[in-house]
Amino acid sequence: MKRIFASLLLAATLAFPAAADEGMWLLPLLESMNIDIMAAEGCRLTAEQIYSVNHSSLKDAIVQFDNGCTAEMISKKGLLITNHHCGYSRIQELSTPEHNYLRDGFWAVKRSQELPCPGLTVKFLHRLIDVTDEVRAAEERDIAFEYIEEGILAKYGKDFDYEQQQIVSFYNDNVYYLISYIEYRDVRLVGTPPAAVGKFGGETDNWMWPRHTGDFSMFRIYADKKGAPADYSAKNVPLRPKQHLKVSLKGVKENDFAMVMGYPGSTERFMTAVQLEDMEAKQDVTIAARVLREGIMWEAMCADPTVQLQYADKFASSSNYRKNFQGMKQSFKKLDIINRARAKEAAFMDWVAEDPARVEKYGTAIGQIAENTKAAAQVSHDFTVAYESLWNTELPMTLSFGFANAYMEALQETSSREKAAEAGLKAYDKAYKDYNEALDRKETVALLGFYRDNQNPELLPQLDSLAEGFDTFATMDLQAYTDYLFEKSIFTSREKLEKSLESEEFLGTLFTDPAFKLALTAYQQAFTLYSQMMMFEEAGKEANKAYTAGQLEWMAGQPSYPDANFTMRLSYGQVLPYSPKDGLVYNYFTTSDGILEKENPDDPEFIVPAKLKELILKKDFGRYADPADGKLHVCFLTNNDITGGNSGSPVMDGDGNLIGLAFDGNWEAMSSDVLFEPELQRCICVDIRYVLFCIDKLGGAGSLLKEMTLVK
Repeated sequence: MKRIFASLLLAATLAFPAAADEGMWLLPLLESMNIDIMAAEGCRLTAEQIYSVNHSSLKDAIVQFDNGCTAEMISKKGLLITNHHCGYSRIQELSTPEHNYLRDGFWAVKRSQELPCPGLTVKFLHRLIDVTDEVRAAEERDIAFEYIEEGILAKYGKDFDYEQQQIVSFYNDNVYYLISYIEYRDVRLVGTPPAAVGKFGGETDNWMWPRHTGDFSMFRIYADKKGAPADYSAKNVPLRPKQHLKVSLKGVKENDFAMVMGYPGSTERFMTAVQLEDMEAKQDVTIAARVLREGIMWEAMCADPTVQLQYADKFASSSNYRKNFQGMKQSFKKLDIINRARAKEAAFMDWVAEDPARVEKYGTAIGQIAENTKAAAQVSHDFTVAYESLWNTELPMTLSFGFANAYMEALQETSSREKAAEAGLKAYDKAYKDYNEALDRKETVALLGFYRDNQNPELLPQLDSLAEGFDTFATMDLQAYTDYLFEKSIFTSREKLEKSLESEEFLGTLFTDPAFKLALTAYQQAFTLYSQMMMFEEAGKEANKAYTAGQLEWMAGQPSYPDANFTMRLSYGQVLPYSPKDGLVYNYFTTSDGILEKENPDDPEFIVPAKLKELILKKDFGRYADPADGKLHVCFLTNNDITGGNSGSPVMDGDGNLIGLAFDGNWEAMSSDVLFEPELQRCICVDIRYVLFCIDKLGGAGSLLKEMTLVK
């Protein structure tokens, strides 16, 4: 099937009544789809004030942060705020044992003290143009997509030379938008609370409520004197954004309107039951591998503060997704997600059977999806095992393969061994800064064992002959092989690597190095498996496209929005409590009382900084106390529809004022990426008043508040 009618899609998406606060809505459609419902719930902004094609609007204050989170502008001088966990890796990169900003926090009270963050970027949304008709017309002429994209980009041109453009599909290739961004490259750390505030509760509290986490960090965007993006330079000046958010001191009450804008990463709400089963199977592999690796990291981190700093970001990145998957599996079972998907498919097929035209368009879609998913299952499993095990061995993959990539790219570009060595050593040094050999030895033995125990036996011979004197990979002594890797590899120290680089025969040494041989084999296997996965994905596109279009026609008159795909979206709802189970009701906010109730000096996840404890005990909350109860509110709940990528998103009131930062979902609704649960699903937000309290009272950086527009 080559064509799904665009008119059908428009009818399905534009003709629905007021409904529950589900949805990650496209900004250009707010006027026709959402604004009346939003106004009824308490929004006092027009659609044009939120998103305008020709004028400055609220969307100009929202940015994509570091290609994976959201942030918002809060001053006329380039100041932005996001989550602590969004800035975590950058804060860790800037930290040293002598200046441990993760542990101690950091505040630049002068701009000269702000710390450049190499590689950190932020993107402003510039344009969104519906180009579905152009894509459809070109597809009718059998034009390849790369040429379709080239022609459309040429048609619409650029407003700026530095504008980044791409065509993005929605609703499984049923709708297309041309989206352009302005990306800024000079971004500097301004402030962060210590991890004991920004990550209070650690992995124990992650995805949980009640929460007492001050999850925020602050950065500043710099540009050249004309306001254009530029590489870091002392001559750059703070960016003057088109718009910044006002910051509210008013606080929130139950049932208050709440609006979230940001860049949600990925949802799968058009999946079939078979696809959901396949998702669960891959999650089992990921969970098992990460539990194994995280246990080794955690033991070493608890024993040595230096290792704790080196591996803080690696551990946090791994455990965040692992716990998410664990929660999702629990929700799948408790909420009977897969059987509900089957029931939905059965009802859909009953509707299809009523009309021969529907049978022709949609009748085979579910069956084709099932057939393709099952055919791809083994390859998908094999790739996941390889990725979660071999790709996380640091000596082979991070050090040797990372060095080799940088070295070979520079050698190809410059034909200079000296410049190639410089590029390779730069990459090596960056990785080695956060590397511990003793920990990696343990990880390598464990992950090789995981790979051998879980991988498709047909693939194991690919790892034979990696080193002389060892049997086949299926039978070799993995501890002895790991010891061999670390004894013989040139990548275990910079000195060994530099000495090898002096030789004219370095490339021969590189390709015979045991760690690099393992890395190259792992890469080749993963690349082959990934290519096969992409072939299956391409083969299934038409069926997925048809099933999605069929659902849109079937559900016409009900809410419809495309899956999240890292494009800017808006969700709206209310500040609300919830009941996770019979007899238990969670309040919609937490206070600083809970910080002291959770305090445990013997548990690194629940240490309370002495100054914070003193302020709480003295009730020295200043103007940040809630007027109703006099307490310092820390976090609150809304029923906004969010997912990963929304971290750092602004939570705004009906006037567009900043009332909090979205930073998490709740454990009881971890299946939300595939099914929205209105009674259970909640967005966990840090109260902006707690953020201001931490900046001012705890951090002593009250001068930053003078940049902000504070409202009551």
